Amino acid sequence: MTKEDFNKFVESEGQRHKKPLGFGICRVDLSQNSKNKDRKVLQATYPILNWEGENLGSYAVLCCVAKKEIAKCDSEAIYAVDSEFVAEALKLFEPFLAESLSEPQSHKNIQVLLELQKMPNLDCKSNPFRFVVLYEDTNAKSVEVAYMKLLALSLGKAKLRSLVLDGIFGLLENVAWSGNIPYELSYLRENEISLKLSGKFPAIDFVDKFPRYLMQVIPQYDNIRLLDTAKTRFGAYLGNGGYTQMPGASYVNFNAGVEGTCMNEGRISSSVIIGNGTDVGGGASILGVLSGGNSNPISIGENCLLGVNSATGISLGDGCIVDGGIAVLAGTIFYIDESEAQKIKEINNSFEIKADCLYKGRELSGKNGIHFRMDSKNGRMTAFRSKVKIELNKDLH
Repeated sequence: MTKEDFNKFVESEGQRHKKPLGFGICRVDLSQNSKNKDRKVLQATYPILNWEGENLGSYAVLCCVAKKEIAKCDSEAIYAVDSEFVAEALKLFEPFLAESLSEPQSHKNIQVLLELQKMPNLDCKSNPFRFVVLYEDTNAKSVEVAYMKLLALSLGKAKLRSLVLDGIFGLLENVAWSGNIPYELSYLRENEISLKLSGKFPAIDFVDKFPRYLMQVIPQYDNIRLLDTAKTRFGAYLGNGGYTQMPGASYVNFNAGVEGTCMNEGRISSSVIIGNGTDVGGGASILGVLSGGNSNPISIGENCLLGVNSATGISLGDGCIVDGGIAVLAGTIFYIDESEAQKIKEINNSFEIKADCLYKGRELSGKNGIHFRMDSKNGRMTAFRSKVKIELNKDLH
């Protein structure tokens, strides 16, 4: 087969198969409890994720050789990857094999197949390798697709809050993690005596449905710094470089993160998006949407400062400041002097000046250039036009 023949093959196969949102070959970790007839998938690891129109030639090849269906529905499909799958795929990729062998960083999907060719367990009953296709962004039906979506978010291939993640908690198993290996809790309970007496009881790092970010993702930029692996969940996005996350109270949940340079010493809850150049101070907390009744995802604008131990429950525009130790919530009443209100309106066309000078937090949500503070003399919550330019330490970012 020549490259021209390959292109004709891809065009022909493309007409036969539904266009994917994402696809890839993954390795799954199965439950250790052999009493279960159908061993559960506890984790799926993708060395390469193809997303939204990437590598459709590879997609045509993998679809052509995928014959052993594990699960399939309108929105996703999973196939077993065995030695026959690998051999047939590499045969179709013949025009690119020489280049792939001489340049290991080229043709990443072929590199996956070349590595699988070396695996001794491709035809065993508990073969851990699978070809997964996501056709439509609906509720995930499998752990494999759930992990694909979380990886797409962490790699920035899918924008935060752009994917359907409903039901993901019920889909993923709560497991004990030892390094990158998940253990079923029921397996550990049932085999506790033998595992401990034989010295094979695993060192448990944490128990959760999600792995940590660094267990699945290599930071894409050299100036992303995470000083504590426990503080970032898989499915978080850490921007395009210049991100620093200090230990202590800092945390980033899944489907949350930053769009650019950021210093984070606080809590970025699920579905929260932080703008470029913003500083989240020590212990500062931003409300998420997983519990507590809040259903409106919060966005923090560019070049904002959230003071130490502050709480933010509304969205902020660009250039905002929340003083340390105060809570800026939707129902919090803020006093804004008439002259300061006029300054705020100058940069926020939709801002409406009120005669009584009292504004609820929700009325200030998303507005630019506001400084939130508590008057230390009378305890009154106030707001005014911010006069401070927020700049991060260039040596750190």
